[in-house]
Amino acid sequence: MALYAGIDLHSRNTYLGIMNSNLRRVFKKRVANDLELILKTLDPFRHDLIRIVVESTYNCYWLVDGLMDAGYGCLHLANPSAIKQYEGLKYKDDVHDAFFLTHLLALGILPEGYIYPKKDRPVRDLLRKRSFLVKQRSSHILSLQSMIERNTAQRLNSNKIKDLNSWDLERVLQEEYVVLAAKANNHTIKFLSEQIRQIEVAVKEKVKLTRPFKLLLTVPGIGDILAMTIMLEVGDINRFGKVGNFASYCRCVSSQRTSDGKTKGRGNRKNGNRYLKKPLKMCLPVS
Repeated sequence: MALYAGIDLHSRNTYLGIMNSNLRRVFKKRVANDLELILKTLDPFRHDLIRIVVESTYNCYWLVDGLMDAGYGCLHLANPSAIKQYEGLKYKDDVHDAFFLTHLLALGILPEGYIYPKKDRPVRDLLRKRSFLVKQRSSHILSLQSMIERNTAQRLNSNKIKDLNSWDLERVLQEEYVVLAAKANNHTIKFLSEQIRQIEVAVKEKVKLTRPFKLLLTVPGIGDILAMTIMLEVGDINRFGKVGNFASYCRCVSSQRTSDGKTKGRGNRKNGNRYLKKPLKMCLPVS
């Protein structure tokens, strides 16, 4: 008989729930987050398992990749933000969660997430690291900018801040301990700038010959960094059935709920890809 498996993934352990096509539970077990142990637990049911669903969490890469590498091609990724359980439930636990996912999968009504191709994921994540480093650098630039203005009344823009060297700081600030603090910011800014540059060179070398990258560069307002970000975060554009689906994924759709001209609440504003919201709003007339 055909079997369906639901995997409720946590940081340290995983709960497996398996049910048959009649929606009857046939197996349940909590397993440590060890790929070999999970594969060993699933192995007795391997030939009857027709679908497996894994809850999309921050740490699902290793499990999704491991299952697919082991030959479980019938893998689905559950989208937790789109799954709403009955609010009147008096009690629920990991057993309930695992079998709830399995139930939705068996009925064919599981809200699914996108399994980003394993081969392209490292480049995408590298560009995300660039975004993280840029934010860190900005915080140091603002700190140094504030320090200089506080002690000298001079207001320098970010480009001038990045061009400062140790000698400039000693000349402008003079006071020994203030200079030491400023140098800490300055050295960090230069280090981060170099790391950001190396990431940009590596990612561009990987994507510069691809057709989507070249097409994105033809859009007014989109340069190399925005093109790389959009291309790598979107992945396969064909996964979006409508333009509205794509706009919603990019967090460019209002979550406001109104009735009779009055606001009645808001939906989940964080549902979607946070790395696409700012790039698209910067370069496209999205309302």
